[in-house]
Amino acid sequence: MLIIGGGNSGAQILAEIAPVAQPKRSYDLLGSIVMVEPVRRARDLGLLTSRRPFARFTENGVVWTEGERPEPIDAVIWCTGFRSALDYLRPLGVIETKGRVKVSGNRSVKEPFLWLVGYGNWTGFASATLIGVGRTARATVTEIQNALSTN
Repeated sequence: MLIIGGGNSGAQILAEIAPVAQPKRSYDLLGSIVMVEPVRRARDLGLLTSRRPFARFTENGVVWTEGERPEPIDAVIWCTGFRSALDYLRPLGVIETKGRVKVSGNRSVKEPFLWLVGYGNWTGFASATLIGVGRTARATVTEIQNALSTN
């Protein structure tokens, strides 16, 4: 699993999943992170590390720099800010004319292993707010669990 983002969201998500997953972490820069208790524990365990962004996705993972062998990644959590920046999804053919991804629930209609959270009402009521994203994230976890249990 790869968590991308150098801010509070990325650090807090990493802190939550670290006990049950083996996440790898990629930052542009390690910014000012609010040291809530789970983040402090993750930092103390050495999980908050910094690495330059990867060069590109491959079919099964990422390549960090040119010349390195691809590293397998089974899931990516992208936590990179408040504005929609979905160009990285363009190669998947999922971007619609208004720059959004058509979803059913929070799952992409065109790419069945892509879920989106936090992009405003089109990915869940108030999902771009601190209060709304928790509700939306819980619903998305249930969607993912159901999808993975049927595959």
